Amino acid sequence: MSHNLSSRERMLATIAHEETDYTPCSFMIYNALRSHCRDQYEFVERQIAMGLDTCMGLPVRDTTRDRSTSEQADLHGLPVRFRDNVQVEDWRQDEADARYPILHRRYTTPAGTLTTSVDRTEDWVQGDRVPLFDDFVIPRARKRLITGVDDLPALRYLLTPPTDDEINQFRQTSQRAKQTADELGLMTIGEWGGLFDIACWLCGMEELVYAAIEQPAYLEELLAIIADWNRVREEVVLAVGVDLYIRRGWYETTDFWSPTLYERFILPDLKADVRRCHQAETKLAVISTSSFTPLLDDYIEAGIDVLIGADPVQDARADLPLMKRKLAGKVAIWGGVNGFVTVEMGTAADVQRAVTEAMEMLAPGGGFILSPVDNVVDDSPVTRANVDAFLQTWRALR
Repeated sequence: MSHNLSSRERMLATIAHEETDYTPCSFMIYNALRSHCRDQYEFVERQIAMGLDTCMGLPVRDTTRDRSTSEQADLHGLPVRFRDNVQVEDWRQDEADARYPILHRRYTTPAGTLTTSVDRTEDWVQGDRVPLFDDFVIPRARKRLITGVDDLPALRYLLTPPTDDEINQFRQTSQRAKQTADELGLMTIGEWGGLFDIACWLCGMEELVYAAIEQPAYLEELLAIIADWNRVREEVVLAVGVDLYIRRGWYETTDFWSPTLYERFILPDLKADVRRCHQAETKLAVISTSSFTPLLDDYIEAGIDVLIGADPVQDARADLPLMKRKLAGKVAIWGGVNGFVTVEMGTAADVQRAVTEAMEMLAPGGGFILSPVDNVVDDSPVTRANVDAFLQTWRALR
């Protein structure tokens, strides 16, 4: 095998389960480094300097974007903006005997009014407002935004397709990013699609699981609205041409769904995602970092190309050898080492051991991309030293 493969060639060959010069290493998320970069181009260049098989994400992300002004801090991709026929009001309620202030938001749409409220806990980072899509909202909500079928007509006014101006802006910024990726030999990634994760931000997790049993028609209509919205956004990204498209599936696991419910409510949409991507000559990856072992056959049936998030720590029940055997030659695996507990909180010896175990378990036969799962956020000297230990061990074993 030639040792002159570009990073893009190496990554795509790995995803295709073809022979490569070595096992690639690409950090799936690396906010500790991203936060120090002036833009996405510097972020890419600094990862290349580290020897990583980094990728160029589309849309190009604004590294200076303030989370407190975003409607989609946890949904990378095309902008989520409300049209002129939707009025949004945020206000704060302080009560002397309450543990936390309460934040309220009201959407007034032509089809009705939607309201939500959350506790403003000490770690709240969105200011005195309640964004539409954010993981912070789920555990702090006092009142969910969507509570039943009567709310769905108004929801359609919040989930609207990108405007022509937004699409044109995306195409323009993508042209430069794709040219840079081509010059540097990098794989391009479309960010992100989703279904149940989006529903969780709107409705809450437990509420959706109950609805699957008690109100299946309501859940099907809700997911259809989200799926239609996601499809339009996905098609815009696929139209510019990307090598890999990523679907958020952090909550599409057996932590919440039985395999039977997954096959009814999630699998058909995943299959449609795969069909669209493959028709556009794009690979599809699902991010799922826990409790996915019972769904491996569903991933194979759907035809996904990559499973991102294999983590032996946060998913203590994961059977990684079984996953390797089942997915071999069918679905590539991206991950292998825990980010928070091992890389950020462990010792250099812990990191070396974890990388060695991941490489010995998941790399043989190909189809494996090494990464911390799912993020490295801390930027302390200890974590930086552990990242160095991570990379040194990978280079010795790759």
